[in-house]
Amino acid sequence: MPIQECLTDAYPLDLLLLADPEESVVRSYLNRSSCFTLVTEDKVVGGYLLLPTRPRTIELVNIAVYEEYQRRGFAKQMIEHAKEQARITGYHTMEVGTATTSFGPLALYQRMGFRITGIDYDFFVRHYKESIYDDGVLCRDMLRLSLDL
Repeated sequence: MPIQECLTDAYPLDLLLLADPEESVVRSYLNRSSCFTLVTEDKVVGGYLLLPTRPRTIELVNIAVYEEYQRRGFAKQMIEHAKEQARITGYHTMEVGTATTSFGPLALYQRMGFRITGIDYDFFVRHYKESIYDDGVLCRDMLRLSLDL
């Protein structure tokens, strides 16, 4: 499936809100990010953002696939694409963060070569107005992962 860069005025906000449910938080980093979407049959089915954070370091943020298209390898395809985009634009490190309760994404990131580098305690409690739950468990802490490109 082709992955293409989003037009600045055509961010798929509904998709991005699947990965990060608070619109004000998404908008706070959206204009500093590069947006990419995965398209099949002329329909956006997934997307992600790349956010430069430090010299030679970029963060993969807000990776999401619409529910009806999940479990088809699209997230893996987008992560590979993100890694290649980061490499060709000169980044040496890619980071990603996920809730300690997000077992599926955590396993995927580790299969893709990311390693846990830290925990941001109470991240979701500090940065979100509404509580976020994964399978009935309150999301409190964020695991930080990193990959040398």
